[in-house]
Amino acid sequence: MQLIGEMQGSGYRTPPALARRGDGQTVQLTPLLYATLAALDGRRTYDEVAAAVSEATGRSVSEGNARQLVEKLSPTGLVTLEDGSSPELRRSNPLLGLRFKVAVTDPEKTRRLTAPFAGLFHLAVVVPVLAVFAWICWWVLFDKGLASATHEAFARPGLLLAVLAVTILSAGFHEFGHAAAARRGGATPGVMGAGLYLVWPAFYTDVTDSYRLGRAGRLRTDLGGLYFNAIVAVVTVGAWWATHYDALLLLVATQILQMLRQLLPFVRFDGYHVLADLTGVPDLFHRIGPVLRSIVPGVPAQPDAQALKPWARTVVTAWVLTVVPVLLGVMVLTVLTLPRLVGTAWAAARAQQEQLAAALGEGDLVSAAARGVAMVVVVLPVAAFGYVLVRLVRQVGAAVLRRTAGKPPRRALAGLTTIALVTALVAAWWPSEDRYRPIQAYEDGTLTSALALPGSRSTVSVGDEGAGTVMWPDDTALPTREAPQLATVLVPDDGNALVDGAEPQTPQAPAATSDDPRGEASPTPTPTTPESTDDPTAPDGDDTWIFPFDEPLAPGAGDNQAVSVNTTDDTASYSVAFALVWADGSEPAENTNEAFAAASCTNCAAVAVAFQIVLVVGDVDVAVPQNLAVAANYECTSCLTYALAVQLFITLPGELSDDAVASINELWQQIADYGATIAQVPLDEIQAQLTAYEQQVLDIVEADLGPLTETESPSPTEEPTPTPTESDSASPSSTPSPEEPTESPTTPSPSETTSPTPTPTPTPTPTESPSPSPTESPTTPAPTSASPTADATESASVG
Repeated sequence: MQLIGEMQGSGYRTPPALARRGDGQTVQLTPLLYATLAALDGRRTYDEVAAAVSEATGRSVSEGNARQLVEKLSPTGLVTLEDGSSPELRRSNPLLGLRFKVAVTDPEKTRRLTAPFAGLFHLAVVVPVLAVFAWICWWVLFDKGLASATHEAFARPGLLLAVLAVTILSAGFHEFGHAAAARRGGATPGVMGAGLYLVWPAFYTDVTDSYRLGRAGRLRTDLGGLYFNAIVAVVTVGAWWATHYDALLLLVATQILQMLRQLLPFVRFDGYHVLADLTGVPDLFHRIGPVLRSIVPGVPAQPDAQALKPWARTVVTAWVLTVVPVLLGVMVLTVLTLPRLVGTAWAAARAQQEQLAAALGEGDLVSAAARGVAMVVVVLPVAAFGYVLVRLVRQVGAAVLRRTAGKPPRRALAGLTTIALVTALVAAWWPSEDRYRPIQAYEDGTLTSALALPGSRSTVSVGDEGAGTVMWPDDTALPTREAPQLATVLVPDDGNALVDGAEPQTPQAPAATSDDPRGEASPTPTPTTPESTDDPTAPDGDDTWIFPFDEPLAPGAGDNQAVSVNTTDDTASYSVAFALVWADGSEPAENTNEAFAAASCTNCAAVAVAFQIVLVVGDVDVAVPQNLAVAANYECTSCLTYALAVQLFITLPGELSDDAVASINELWQQIADYGATIAQVPLDEIQAQLTAYEQQVLDIVEADLGPLTETESPSPTEEPTPTPTESDSASPSSTPSPEEPTESPTTPSPSETTSPTPTPTPTPTPTESPSPSPTESPTTPAPTSASPTADATESASVG
């Protein structure tokens, strides 16, 4: 047993005294009980103890009073019974306490280990370290950033493991800070060790002796660990400066996160102890019950609450009224979101397991170790929630049984309440189709979404999420959470009219055209005339063009063009143009296929799809087909522009047979039907389908005239430029230019290259990026070989 003494800077009206038992538990005593404990030495009689207590307190204490005081001390475990035996000790078992503690050092080793670090608390060291740390926080979070650090860490698993290892070691160094700060103030730190907080590994240091110190000394001890986290961040930046490994900067982020987490006063982190030492109330959680009962109208104030000084009682009451709703809210959210967390952890663990198996198969032990650590990390939060819930049920259940013993009405009420809670848990956790679905990146994760109950929505606004009934074509694949599809939602108001400015624009139907200079029967269906959208910004308008670049030129003979311009908020505009062109080689083949999409609106989309097939019968002296796709956003917020141009150019040595022409006619009818419903097709599926149609045309030609040879042309380019926030940019796509066919034609192998373009930085003035003009190189006459040639090009641009 160790006497600590009166607590300095106490928030009690009468400052308590503290004593520590042999098992490490600290007991708070009144001055009279503390004086009695100090007078006991195993040899004094009760008369001598009474005299010593009277002298120490200035109060008259008799032999009988001394006996009563010793009897009050017996249950605390600070004294033995009269027969020399020790009473049964009652240990504090807080729900949010450290569990499974294992001591690593004894007090003597702790003093030796932490003695060299006490000098770090000298003012000449503290001030520059904190100044440098403040600059590092600004530099890493607002200037340098952590993108390159994250990329490098995950690209090099060895660095990621090093960051994790140093992060764990820094948590131990954090405890060195507490011990060194206590030693700096004159207190003696105790054992250091490790344990489990919830289910997370945690280090700890016994600094109970710091209660000998004044308020400033105790606060230094509380904040010493955070100060050592700042030292780790400073040393880390020094190591980065020497090695230039950006992954090391993740350590700065982990130190900042540790410090922010430690400052939370809701659980027994450093922030909790800082608040306790500021108020001079050692155990705030024990004040929750008395404070709550004292604020109930008509209930007498509890002695434990009245014992505090007025200002301390105000602070503690404010803390209680904050922490109780927070902890209850966290518990409710835990119950409601646990199924989703379980599903997410299961999916993530399986994904990491697959990558672990792949790494082991390749003999990459470092990557395998990183995946193993990741599996543990994703499972631990779920285990933590389950552990806390089990402990909560056990403690609350034991307390209810104890307090309702011998009181049948109260026990019956408790039983009914338990049945209601179990029913609610079963309803919240019962397996259903979506209940254990993994959390997706597109979900907002807000409190309202976590608490939302299934049901239909009567009104829907832009950005809302909810459940409802929709109509979908039978022959179209239903959208899923993983593969959503663009749709238009019509929201009726009280008068069943469209509201919220959500006036839908009817997508333009594809213009399926055929140009046959030979005057033969058209192999394509009659083109569908698109419904007019009355858009004043359409390219054929007069002077209402609002974009900082020229309108696309009107298509010429034999050209194909899809132009979609959207300036209306909360709408999607489609323009689709399909064309099949026949040529006899008597004139230069300069067919142009162009898709142009532009938007200047909010929460909108502009989609343009141009698909052209050019069949040239016989020799042609000049063949310069052009395939262009342009997507541009201008003063656009939360918008999408998508332009796709696909062109197939084939030279035929002779006429196709009637069967081949009929097959192409039949296929083109399918293509036209597909274009008529293209607004219902996900954007990421359109290009693949058009490429498949190209291949079917090639198959028909090859079956009729023999194998095709392909002229060489540059790889098409796809330029994605997403703009989730306001951006002012024009996003051109480079266009492949054909080259001269060689005497030895290459094997047909159309290729595609994707060149992602980073999202443009928002600027207050528009930035124009003019579209590069295609390079036109006239080609030599087609080779005299009997084999037909084909040139397939694809251009896509997303803004």
